[in-house]
Amino acid sequence: MEKNYSVHILHISAEAYPVAKVGGLADVAGALPKYLNIEGHDAKLVLPMHRTRYLNTHEWEVVHKGVTNMGDHYFEYTVIRESSGTLGYELYLVDIFGLLDREGIYGYEDDAYRFLAFQLSVVDWMSNWSYRPDVVHVHDHHTALIPFILQYCYRYGHLQKIPTILTIHNAQYQGWMNWNMATLLPPYDLWKRGMLEWEGQINPLACGIKCASRVTTVSWSYLEELKYNSNGLESLIQQEIAKCSGVLNGIDAMVWNPASDQYLKQSYNADKVTEGKAAAKRELCDVFGLDSNKPLFIFIGRLVADKAADLLPSIVGESFYHLGRKMSFLFLGSGDPQIEAQLNAMNVYAEQDYSCYIGYNEGLSHQLYAGADFLLMPSRVEPCGLNQMYALRYGTVPLVRKTGGLKDTIKDQGEEGGYGFLFEHASVPDVIHAISRALELYEDKDALHRCRKQMMNLDFSWQHSVRNYLYLYHSVQKS
Repeated sequence: MEKNYSVHILHISAEAYPVAKVGGLADVAGALPKYLNIEGHDAKLVLPMHRTRYLNTHEWEVVHKGVTNMGDHYFEYTVIRESSGTLGYELYLVDIFGLLDREGIYGYEDDAYRFLAFQLSVVDWMSNWSYRPDVVHVHDHHTALIPFILQYCYRYGHLQKIPTILTIHNAQYQGWMNWNMATLLPPYDLWKRGMLEWEGQINPLACGIKCASRVTTVSWSYLEELKYNSNGLESLIQQEIAKCSGVLNGIDAMVWNPASDQYLKQSYNADKVTEGKAAAKRELCDVFGLDSNKPLFIFIGRLVADKAADLLPSIVGESFYHLGRKMSFLFLGSGDPQIEAQLNAMNVYAEQDYSCYIGYNEGLSHQLYAGADFLLMPSRVEPCGLNQMYALRYGTVPLVRKTGGLKDTIKDQGEEGGYGFLFEHASVPDVIHAISRALELYEDKDALHRCRKQMMNLDFSWQHSVRNYLYLYHSVQKS
């Protein structure tokens, strides 16, 4: 691969850690620009100006004020830049009064308008900015209309030749819009109207797949799965497969490192994994009233059907019934109110072997990875998954369903050199069988110690993924 020149990349996303986070998209969007810059390139990131804590604890400077429109509605937008540069890349936030000035990232009735206004503001700013990126890299449906706007909206014809990359983090969410919103776009070539449409609606994700120079998914297996299971986009993925590739996500090994983790009272490395995890586990169990002598199984993530979180109550109950109360469970997450209520209700029956924390807590998630023995990921859909890679980094054995990025990153204990547990179906019996296998490993302290050391020495850092993205960036500049 050529490395004799620096590539200038503008990333555009709805969320990014540590500024605003809901899921794995934030971890990727917050880390990839940093590691591109470490490799000697110039990556910048643009986000909506969500009213998060990060906004109020950092210094900012206004770099642009502009006016653009959605149809007949003209609005002002402001672009600010983070002043310290401590993230390792230039961070820009776009503010639009009444649309982006909210604490939440998603979940509003006018989300379609909010993210359309964000995208139009970003492109309008680009058209007035002296900086010209070599590549624009957009993430998921919230920014997937930008390739169309750059190519086919007359107002931005001078930006038409900038190549674009679309990364699909989760194809289940596509940003569907009614056709009346087509009038909110800047005037465009009406012969290209079909680029916006999929199955009778404006579909931003489908539009991005059609219009982007290249499309990536966040693991190799997820790309294969999308050909047959992509929430209605199967035939489109198959049609556009020549420009699609899977690039496995990495993890930020600077942030996720038990040897220097700011959230841990006692650091540890692979050589001290047994002692370090034991100390973290005792501390965690003291806080949540659990028995630290039992193997600890955790779940961290959104409490939604995609993650099979609806199975968690039955997994706990059936495990105790079939295997005995010889293990503990501790869950961290938020999402479906019904699942939240079920998990909270189970606290009544806990006997130092079950607890849950409903909500988002970044520090606690680090402590859970450090203190747990096993991680549960029974996901129905898992495009890449970062949790299993965090778990490996902290010496916590993952129990994962054989899907998407999970099967690309975890090798079953039953195979030579295996370091985790894979199961076929997102079902309670399959998970319980995996738990029974994990209990056997837990009883063999020497085997458990070897497994932990092996996992902690695996490398899922961003350096590998960055090289793959750079190959794509170079290829679209030449085409």
